Amino acid sequence: MNKVSDYMAVEGDSSESQETFLAGIDYGRVRIGIALAHRQLRIPLPCENYTRRGDTLDSQFFRDFASTEKVSRFVVGLPLHLDGGESVMAAEARQFGQWLHELTGVPVVYFDERFSSVEAEGMLRERKLTRKKRKQRIDMLAAQVMLAAYLESGEREYSPAPLEDHDRR
Repeated sequence: MNKVSDYMAVEGDSSESQETFLAGIDYGRVRIGIALAHRQLRIPLPCENYTRRGDTLDSQFFRDFASTEKVSRFVVGLPLHLDGGESVMAAEARQFGQWLHELTGVPVVYFDERFSSVEAEGMLRERKLTRKKRKQRIDMLAAQVMLAAYLESGEREYSPAPLEDHDRR
């Protein structure tokens, strides 16, 4: 079976640094959506919905994934509130990103993913997929939407508002 990165190789490019990928992560407590984008081509594609299986198997999966797919950066989506404040899930996503970096040694950045799941759900509804089929695809499509937005932003990492702004709420 071919890995996703096999389908996105750049012909004539033997530079190891160019043959790396960004991995978009749509964090969830049960499922984690993953999308990949080649560093040069910059076109994100949905890759996988990973169902969490416990610390040992999760560690093995992400270590192998980072190596096999030549991941040079993880982009972890942060589900923020409409006012830009961080939700409980955003804090969990940050913890997951830290774990991912410690596990793989791959740099991790964070990006606002407020509307990625809504946009992904709309795209799947337009295709008139059954609820079951939408559920099977939603997380990796949300990761693709978020990774596309990250690339369009010029790869700018999310920066939270200064603490004093949070204290005023």
